[in-house]
Amino acid sequence: MDRGIVVDTRKSPHSLLRAVPIASARIEDGFWAIRRRAMREAGLGHQFKMCEATGRIDNFRRLSNDKDVPFRGRVFNDSDVYKLLEAASHALAERSDDDLAAATNGVIEAIAGAQRADGYVNSYFAREREHQRYSDLTTQHELYCAGHLIQAGIAHRRATGGVRLFDAARRFADHICDSFGPHAREGVDGHEEIELALAELYRETGEDKYLDQALYFLEARGREPSVMPATPGAFERAYYQDHLPVTDQTEAMGHAVRAAYLAAGMMDAALETDRPDMARAAERLWNSAFERKAYVTGGLGARYEGEAFGDDYELPNETAHAETCAAVGGVFWSWRMLCRTGRAKYADAMETALYNGALAGVSLDGTKYFYMNPLASSGGYERADWFDCACCPPNIARLLMSLPAYCYSTSEDSLWVHLYAAGGVRAELPDGRSLEIEVDTSYPWDGDVRLTVVKAPDSAVAIRMRIPGWCNAATVNVNRRSAQAMTRPGTYSEVKRRWNRGDVVSLSLPMPVRRLSSHPRVTSNHGRMAIARGPLIYCLEAVDHPGIDLFELSLRRLDGFDVMRDHELLGGVTVLRTAGERLVEPAGEGALHRAARRDAGADKIPITAIPYYAWGNRGAGAMQVWIPAV
Repeated sequence: MDRGIVVDTRKSPHSLLRAVPIASARIEDGFWAIRRRAMREAGLGHQFKMCEATGRIDNFRRLSNDKDVPFRGRVFNDSDVYKLLEAASHALAERSDDDLAAATNGVIEAIAGAQRADGYVNSYFAREREHQRYSDLTTQHELYCAGHLIQAGIAHRRATGGVRLFDAARRFADHICDSFGPHAREGVDGHEEIELALAELYRETGEDKYLDQALYFLEARGREPSVMPATPGAFERAYYQDHLPVTDQTEAMGHAVRAAYLAAGMMDAALETDRPDMARAAERLWNSAFERKAYVTGGLGARYEGEAFGDDYELPNETAHAETCAAVGGVFWSWRMLCRTGRAKYADAMETALYNGALAGVSLDGTKYFYMNPLASSGGYERADWFDCACCPPNIARLLMSLPAYCYSTSEDSLWVHLYAAGGVRAELPDGRSLEIEVDTSYPWDGDVRLTVVKAPDSAVAIRMRIPGWCNAATVNVNRRSAQAMTRPGTYSEVKRRWNRGDVVSLSLPMPVRRLSSHPRVTSNHGRMAIARGPLIYCLEAVDHPGIDLFELSLRRLDGFDVMRDHELLGGVTVLRTAGERLVEPAGEGALHRAARRDAGADKIPITAIPYYAWGNRGAGAMQVWIPAV
């Protein structure tokens, strides 16, 4: 068994970077260890309980006659169970856990018992609704659910060696291959996901039919006439990314999660086949999404209506949708772009989303969740235990539990370090040589990273370390001497040599507080600035400013910040403190508009900024990321 490879690019012919298993890449201390421990020790158990309480697991048991109950919930509820099983499998890849394994195996038995003789599995389209199978692919998510089952089955086999869930998933995949395509039924799902899953099943089995089927679903989109039938009450075709053939699409449009999954599937095709047109289209879409439509937090999807991308530079703050799943999907997409190209900008985008737009979606204790992640709130918005549409909780869980696999990669003669976390990695290079390093760092609270060689081959190997795009003064030393390595922001710094046990690479990434402004066309942020330090975006919360209306505060552009580590606040964070001003009151009681002016004699007001990911853990108060600046 592979011990938890997420996207297995080790044999992908068009991938520059090769996968490292979760079990080979350790996160043992520090920031991400705390976040992942909360999910492992509390979050996963909470999610299993919620899937039981809401009938999601009983929906399968009723089909194997273990329970005589009606179907409960949304038509696509199966997918939440599958994502949770994937998250649990990634957790089991790192270390054994009898209770987690028992909970996982119990649900797997319920799913296997619900599978029909022809391989089909869907707890909604069964019994009284069996005749409705595939009758509304546009809105009812059957193939989307199947994709998550396939990914869960692969993850469980790679992590544990168990085949019960994998065999069920593969039988369903075989059924889909027999049922869809030019030789059978023409159609694609309104919610992309099956494409990624079939590509990964191809990697797992080596069977071409799964990759061929993934390519069919990709290439069937945008046809004239559409193979995605119109459904009364459904959105326009662009909402489903069905408005153009995928290789002709240039703008990120429609439902943000679906668009991210589609582009990730296109990159899977580009990694496995000679399809540079897929790679070029996915890159165009990435540039559209991340250069003109992404929030500073890495969030995707500006519009509440349709959970969709807006126009270029349309980035409202308080009404931002920025679904947690969209940030997670953005990580999946950027990861595949990184694997093919090795360009640091894709790892930068992953890091931004991980520390901000995605991580804000879960509470510090791992048991409460945001569906939407606005960049401003007047108060009253808080995380929930669960949702009727509960796609986000297990999605953030599977991302956190698989995180070690995103920290490192290998290429022919190199170990690549993408994300900095205390722990280490045992990396097997494609030519059979191995390199093991330990990583010591307090990142993201400071930018000092120490890599110690534990094991190395007797020939030269390169260690490539990402220099984040925000870092302008990085340095690299080897054994306390300058490595004379290039450290340009937004690149990988390479040190290649014959390593000895005990060699130490010291990477310094200075983290001054940065004031950020938006592109002038982002009208929501005119006259405002955001605060960042390292990979973290900061915000103001009302709880830190008692007696003050948060929306009446402004920052002073020229004042500095005090950087202070607070080990008691919010599980231990670095806070930023400065002086601000209260915005001038309107001239006259109730005046809505007034002459533009500034009160030069305004009193200074202490301002405290906390990391955005941690907001909302002390009550449902007001919050702002983009703050007026004077």
